[in-house]
Amino acid sequence: MEVALLRDTDVGSEPELPVEELVRKAQAGDADAFEAVYRASVGRIYALCLRMSGDSVEAEELTQDVFVRAWQKMGSFRGESRFTTWLHRLAVNLVLQDRRSKGRRSAREESVADLERYGSHARRAMPGTRVDLERAIAGLPPKARNVLVLRDIQGYKYDEIAELTGVSLGTIKAQIHRARALVREALER
Repeated sequence: MEVALLRDTDVGSEPELPVEELVRKAQAGDADAFEAVYRASVGRIYALCLRMSGDSVEAEELTQDVFVRAWQKMGSFRGESRFTTWLHRLAVNLVLQDRRSKGRRSAREESVADLERYGSHARRAMPGTRVDLERAIAGLPPKARNVLVLRDIQGYKYDEIAELTGVSLGTIKAQIHRARALVREALER
């Protein structure tokens, strides 16, 4: 199944059926039901991918990958949690997996000179002072950005982040502390 990302103008309408019912239909192979699930969820998944990747093009690719993977793994959703929780976890795992594979290819941190490219999406979505916060987060090194987004934006617990990333709990706490300090520093400028 090929999934094309929707633009902001395509998203936002509530599905006619509850998401959980649409999921059951999608699990039975109903592509239209899956499309409705996609329309109801794509904005949040894109926002998560954008915050974790810091790059709009990469976030679009990751979002598409998340929904392709969701379609492929739809049968593995058992309903023990809400579908949106399952989809969110799938997205986080995919972004982290992407980060790890890119990290193996390039074991260096990238210095970003032009933060404006990150702020353009945030400016449209959240006018005002929140743009500064989005820019500060986007300017973090990738590992710091990932753990900060997982903890402070998505609400994962420290031990869950450690499990997701495969990093020790103490290291996660230190990375989050450092990421928060870098964000404060960027906001004070």
